[in-house]
Amino acid sequence: MTFLSDSALDRLRAAADAPDLSGTRYQLIDKLGQGGMGGVYRVEDTVLHRKVALKIVSAFDSGSELADRLLHEARVIAQLEHPGIVPVHDVGTLPDGRVFYAMKLVQGQRLDHHVAGLETLAERLRVFGKICEAVSFAHARGVLHRDLKPQNIMVGPFGEVLVMDWGISKVLGKAEANSSGELAVVGTNHGTVLGTPGFMAPEQARGENVDHRADVFSLGALLHFMNSGTSKAIAAISSKAIAESPGDRYASVHDLSKDVANFLDGLPVSAYPESWMTRLGRWADKNKAWLLLVLAYLIMRTLFILWRAE
Repeated sequence: MTFLSDSALDRLRAAADAPDLSGTRYQLIDKLGQGGMGGVYRVEDTVLHRKVALKIVSAFDSGSELADRLLHEARVIAQLEHPGIVPVHDVGTLPDGRVFYAMKLVQGQRLDHHVAGLETLAERLRVFGKICEAVSFAHARGVLHRDLKPQNIMVGPFGEVLVMDWGISKVLGKAEANSSGELAVVGTNHGTVLGTPGFMAPEQARGENVDHRADVFSLGALLHFMNSGTSKAIAAISSKAIAESPGDRYASVHDLSKDVANFLDGLPVSAYPESWMTRLGRWADKNKAWLLLVLAYLIMRTLFILWRAE
């Protein structure tokens, strides 16, 4: 009996999983990656003559659950028109029966790779602020992400920050149109655990129903990752965001991001009471260029007065 090598099996699986794009407006270029629901492919939109990304359910999905989740993700993203959320261009079914949606082709780096190249905490916190803006926008429209982590954040070549992978998002108190035009609330069942350990709120890990404070927890874990222990004030903000009890966390993403913005501006941070001397030192450090100019002026003025007095 002849056994196929692992590499041969991988090639056969890749060939079997390759999408059938015949009869569509898309022409396959290459595969970008594989996720929990299926593959993401770089394709050419032959009508608009631009490259886009196709997210397609795996050929090895034996049921309709992943297809439903993919459609859910596309419809959720379509409700969230924001610079920090990748737009959806198209949705449909391929000739081979698999569900897909087309989205903007994102160029750039994952957050965990991008952060490694940033020299200052301030640069990292400005990126974090953009993440909060997108998530806060989604919350205002009743959508929870539920899987915020470095691998699901992309930073583009011009500094744009994009929150990706809304596949396990949840719609709160809002109805979503299904394929038949009827309205239905889409989400996961109580008791189902979806998310990423280390970035997932305790109540989410227990399979309980969650609200926006689960995303606050995930953002706090992201902030801890981006802080790398360099600032006590930011560590305090992160600790409050990842509190065990949802009631002990920030009440909203806006409140969390406001504390971070206050830190950047040299203002008091609610999660980290500081003495006036500490705040003054931080303010002086932030405005040292201006202070040096004032000091230079005062020295020159003093020398001039002394010269005139002689």
